[in-house]
Amino acid sequence: MSPLLYDVIIIGGGPAGLTAALYTGRAKLKTLVIERAFIGGQITRSEKVDNYPGFPEGITGFDLTQQMQIQAEKYGAEITSAEVTALNKAKDSFEISTEAGKLSGRCIIICGGTERNKLGVPGEEEFSGRGVSYCATCDAPFYNDKVVAAVGGGNMAIYEALHLSEFAKKVYLIHRRQGFRADAVLIDKAKSKGNIEMVLDTVITAINGKDSIQSLSLNNLKTQKTSDLPVNGLFVAVGLQPNTAYLKGVVDMDKNGSILVNDQMETSVSGILCAGDIRSGSIRQVISAAGDGAVAALSAKRYLDR
Repeated sequence: MSPLLYDVIIIGGGPAGLTAALYTGRAKLKTLVIERAFIGGQITRSEKVDNYPGFPEGITGFDLTQQMQIQAEKYGAEITSAEVTALNKAKDSFEISTEAGKLSGRCIIICGGTERNKLGVPGEEEFSGRGVSYCATCDAPFYNDKVVAAVGGGNMAIYEALHLSEFAKKVYLIHRRQGFRADAVLIDKAKSKGNIEMVLDTVITAINGKDSIQSLSLNNLKTQKTSDLPVNGLFVAVGLQPNTAYLKGVVDMDKNGSILVNDQMETSVSGILCAGDIRSGSIRQVISAAGDGAVAALSAKRYLDR
């Protein structure tokens, strides 16, 4: 039996994918959203989103994307949980392979987002889930009144440190450079917190412990001085990797593995669109991801109307 044919299959259920689904649903296109993890994507880990228009008091990432999901489903979008393992061109459609089976769509919108990078130091794998975390929103309550570290120099690292400061008695924010890439307002907020201490020009060389983390081995890149920092937990926020491994050889990508698109979110393959953090040049903001999703959906409609 041939797989059910959808007009549009959207890979990824973050803000880009949910916005695309809203638009394709309103256009009365039979739409399926495939999400491998949790609907909403990385932003669901943000305790407060202050820069999305319409919410002057802010809104949690979870609540924001939950409303996006409700709106997309209102207009007929279907949502399923599965991991996409391959995407291939068929005669007049595209075939998507998942661990649960195959799906077929006349047009594809890739909104698969990104995954967090790892440090790649001794002890990271060993203590993953036993002191090493990649989500402060998920795990910060386990470190109430304890000493933790966050590592990274972008907005996500600052967000992690700020969230941790509400629980831990001490938060070390470790960054390999003197200056942060994060927004100035976030840096100032972190500096104003009495229990956050910046550890700059420094890298983590090992994560030490027995049953759980006991300390971090540090190396100051300016002085080459090494030291041990006692901590109960480490939160890693050192960048993101696009979820494009299954797309190698399918669409054109940049050197970082992000998908190349034009201003209409069209990829190198006619009928395959891309939106959100996974595309090359994305500024990785919720509002830009939503905008990308809208553009991709309108491009999908034009493609299907040919």
